[in-house]
Amino acid sequence: MEPAGSSLGGTALQLSGDRAAPPGEEGLSAITAPCSAGLVSSSGTNGKAVVCERCGSRVLSPGTARYRRRELFLPSMRQKVALGTDGSAVTGDMLQEHWFVDDMYTFENIGFTKDVNNIKYLVCADCEIGPIGWHSLDDKKSFYIALDRVQHE
Repeated sequence: MEPAGSSLGGTALQLSGDRAAPPGEEGLSAITAPCSAGLVSSSGTNGKAVVCERCGSRVLSPGTARYRRRELFLPSMRQKVALGTDGSAVTGDMLQEHWFVDDMYTFENIGFTKDVNNIKYLVCADCEIGPIGWHSLDDKKSFYIALDRVQHE
């Protein structure tokens, strides 16, 4: 398992027009995983609202994010050590299913952590649980919310 910011950077591109997903990232053709079943509309967007699993605050409205498969490391939501401190052992998960947004103003409710190895983690702005998502400072138009870290209604 690699820590955030090591080799997981890269850019995410739209799946329409003359743009395609970069290597290692899949779009609509990969809608077979159990977590995404019933959540992805026929157009490849979120069919339901994305909400915080702790407080229920709305993170994304229906139809505002696109489904993407990309392997990204997210630290554990119950991490006891501060991220980015020297010598700290960061535990977490490699997650593959995400909602992708290319404009931070699409979110209804989201917070950002301080930079950790050129990555900003996304958290619920109301209760601050997280990280629920990932944003690389190398690509200003790529925001990912992990399906495993949120609920849908």
